Amino acid sequence: MSRVGSDGAQRGSGDPTLGQLAPEHRLRRLELLVTRRLDGLLHGQHLGLLPGPGSEYSGAREYRPGEDEVRRMDWAVTARTTLPHVREVDADRELTTWLLVDSTPSMHFGTAELDKRELAVAATAAVGFLTAGVGNRLGAHLLDDTGIRRFPARTGRTHLLGLLNMLLAAPRRDTSGGAPALADAVTTLHRATAGRGLAVLVSDFLDGLPETEGGTPAWERAVRRLGVRHQVLAVEVVDPRELELPDVGLVTLVDPETGRRREVSTADRRLRQRYAAAAAGQRELVRQALRRAGAAHLSLRTDRDWIADIVRHVHTQRRLAGAARPPVAAVRGGAA
Repeated sequence: MSRVGSDGAQRGSGDPTLGQLAPEHRLRRLELLVTRRLDGLLHGQHLGLLPGPGSEYSGAREYRPGEDEVRRMDWAVTARTTLPHVREVDADRELTTWLLVDSTPSMHFGTAELDKRELAVAATAAVGFLTAGVGNRLGAHLLDDTGIRRFPARTGRTHLLGLLNMLLAAPRRDTSGGAPALADAVTTLHRATAGRGLAVLVSDFLDGLPETEGGTPAWERAVRRLGVRHQVLAVEVVDPRELELPDVGLVTLVDPETGRRREVSTADRRLRQRYAAAAAGQRELVRQALRRAGAAHLSLRTDRDWIADIVRHVHTQRRLAGAARPPVAAVRGGAA
């Protein structure tokens, strides 16, 4: 199932969207949304979107097959306890975060309060404010139909706001077929970043999906390689019309990457069911591929409260990290 959009998609009524606001008001709204709501729901320094791997040893815990990397094995504790253990480390105080933001034609689609590109910018803002701190740096790669634009990692609120302003001001182009593949963009990010850090991929992840069952996305191997060096968070951006078709009669479906068009009648119930089943299978394929690649997965929808979804993700990551980490004294006592 290829990427599809619909001509004449109607946006939700009510408050203006980010795209409808004047540029000077967009950043202000984003900053207020993120800082006010996140500050009220998340507490503590170095909030983090993921429990960081860091570098300072803080103890050990039992190995979880399928979740832990073998390279993190604590062989000394494993030998003493006869049970496989992995090393636990505290998050580094200074963090470098790298963003890969997809702004290819399929991201310029939306039928709800935000379109997918606006939601990608909102997710970028959340990542920037969540990882902001003394000494923390933020860099970005922007993937669009002209190629890959690189922005060096720097510190400070001014740098973050400048990056967001650039993303919001980027023109929407109707050309297709010229953008690099998502797999190539991930590989470029991997080659351009040295040292460990957090890599955040913001995309619909529809590029490079296999045409036949049993295949794997073209970007899966690149994401797995990126995860060898960095913690990886994949932010999947979805619009409800990519998951199901409404019964609105004759519509024209457009593949935004190739420009191909096809008229279909959504009055056909079986067509809508086949579409929904294919879309669900597509999203499950993306989810499984990201899991195999070792990336944390955050799904955001243009018709949902994206800040609430981010908060739930952060709380879940913290809870899992806390449940997996036993008291250091207990581990040491058992290993003695």
